[in-house]
Amino acid sequence: MRILFILFCLCICMSGANAQTLKSGDNLSISVLQDSKLDRNVVVDPSGEIAFPLAGHIRARGLTPQALENILKDKLKGNYKDDNLDVTVAVANSPKDIPEEDLKPKIFITGEVIRPGSYVVRQPTTLMQAIALAGGIGPFAAKRKIQVRRRAPGGDETIFMFDYRAYEKGDGLEGNIRLRAGDVIMVPERGLFD
Repeated sequence: MRILFILFCLCICMSGANAQTLKSGDNLSISVLQDSKLDRNVVVDPSGEIAFPLAGHIRARGLTPQALENILKDKLKGNYKDDNLDVTVAVANSPKDIPEEDLKPKIFITGEVIRPGSYVVRQPTTLMQAIALAGGIGPFAAKRKIQVRRRAPGGDETIFMFDYRAYEKGDGLEGNIRLRAGDVIMVPERGLFD
């Protein structure tokens, strides 16, 4: 009888662990098997959202890690040829262990830059300043096809195109937009005939 009671308690604990819901302050470890450049730790902000490259802002509070994985797969699948994306979300640590730096608003730079990653936005920052923070564009960058992707709270995404070559010549200055927290800068690799 005692053994049955212990097994019953273990089953309840295990089912409770599987049904864990995310909350503000949770530090999440997210990995994308098909693109290791997207692997990162993110924090669920006080409003209950996370910001993730190519997916923008996502409401995470109240979701299970599995549900967040499914949302990320859905938002990222349009950017990859492989329809079976392998996305993993795990709670990395408790809120009290989260460095204050991780709670600050960030922008994300991916693709052909020297140092892709997330950067804290401490003051108004333009696109060119963000590219400079990332060490500049790489040697294989498609300079005329740089994008800034901005997701509105309602889920709609706006894409701003930027021509780096025109900017170098003094043209296209309006493309050097001011960035907002959560913006994703994509510097694609140039094709064979670019």
